Amino acid sequence: MFGVVPKVLWQKKVPADQNNLCTWTTRLLLIEQDDNLILVDTGLGDKQNEKFFSHYYLSETVQLKEAIQEAGYHIDQVTDVILTHLHFDHCGGAIVRKNNHYQPLFKHARYWSDQNHWNWAIQPNAREKASFLKENILPIQESGQLNFFDQSQELIASSPFKNIELIRVNGHTESMILPLINYKNQKILYCADLLPSTAHISVPWVMGYDTRPLLTVEEKQTILPLAQKENWTLFFEHDAQHECCSLKKTEKGVALDQTFDLKEIL
Repeated sequence: MFGVVPKVLWQKKVPADQNNLCTWTTRLLLIEQDDNLILVDTGLGDKQNEKFFSHYYLSETVQLKEAIQEAGYHIDQVTDVILTHLHFDHCGGAIVRKNNHYQPLFKHARYWSDQNHWNWAIQPNAREKASFLKENILPIQESGQLNFFDQSQELIASSPFKNIELIRVNGHTESMILPLINYKNQKILYCADLLPSTAHISVPWVMGYDTRPLLTVEEKQTILPLAQKENWTLFFEHDAQHECCSLKKTEKGVALDQTFDLKEIL
């Protein structure tokens, strides 16, 4: 999770257990907007076999259906699913298995992906092949529910949704989408795997999973100063301890300011 950063440094921020494993989460975001109920990412899901899940030592799991119900909704009310990218821990919950048949969990939703990323995922390179599972991906297209975002080359591009913009980044994987939500005159960035946790705000701290780590560094050098200048809230998908944070400018660059839960600013 920290690439070439020595353990003596990163374990001060994210301690490892006796198996040299760190605790992470898959934190999703549900957005209610007029007649739309928009879900950002879907977690791992539960359709893989026991051997697959044994590698990840899952604990305190909450199934996506139940989580949406706890928020006061039913899965059939979800109108749109934004998939930041198609690695299994981000899109696995999008598809369920029933009677050995794979089908979308959200029967009435449009599933949104980036076309460049989709093409990248269905013809995976050797580095990422284990993260792109066909049973998570192909049933979306087969269902007829797949949609693609416009291929804008701007840093911050428009989306089909009011008050949601899109940032494309290419360091972690090809054309990962980061939703930038405008809410009550503030902006909330869903960081996905550009910034998996507060520990990754430090520019050189990039994951070993990134296909182009030097590009991730460049993208962080562009996005973090903009986020600090415009006072964005960062929303973390994988940080088990911190949901959100603000940023501050220091002599050494942009740094973590305050951490807080999303509900504190809603």
